[in-house]
Amino acid sequence: MLKVGLTGGIGSGKSTAARIFEVLGIPVYYADQAARLIMNEDPGLKEQIIHHFGPGSYTDGKLNRSYLAQKVFSDKAKLDLLNSLVHPATIRMAEQWMKAQTTPYAIKEAALIFESGTQEYLDYVIGVYAPEPLRILRTMKRDSVGREEVLKRMSNQIEEDIKMRLCDFVLRNDEQQSLLQQVVELHDKLLQLSVLSSQ
Repeated sequence: MLKVGLTGGIGSGKSTAARIFEVLGIPVYYADQAARLIMNEDPGLKEQIIHHFGPGSYTDGKLNRSYLAQKVFSDKAKLDLLNSLVHPATIRMAEQWMKAQTTPYAIKEAALIFESGTQEYLDYVIGVYAPEPLRILRTMKRDSVGREEVLKRMSNQIEEDIKMRLCDFVLRNDEQQSLLQQVVELHDKLLQLSVLSSQ
């Protein structure tokens, strides 16, 4: 079975692409959701987060995402620290999940595949590309945040052009061409690659 990464900058539409793959019968591991789950349920990790970021990190035992976001998105060192605590656990969880899949290929959807070094564990990486103005608008609308907040978050990710050059395949989600059609074509290609890899 092929292990495939799916990534893209904030507001690129990688979750939309992931849902299309799911409709085609391909299981998807959502790394950001898994990270939130681990941050809420792993006692050791909770302890470390509170130690480094303060008791406000949790409210009634649940992760206080807006508090933590305020802490880390304006401070690269703090964001790196948080990622260094959370990434190893999510990478382990993704590996276990991948081993349990039986389809020709499975997908790990994550914003920070290259930033976290996760590409080492994957056979291919798909990038979802959208022009920056469109990504900013989508994120402002989705998260009800201002332009400055979106730009701050973007500054913590690898530049989009560089990220796309690192990917094996790129889907363009620019509202000019059909994302659905591109995903279906790539799905067929990945099924062929899966057959070749198992020969």
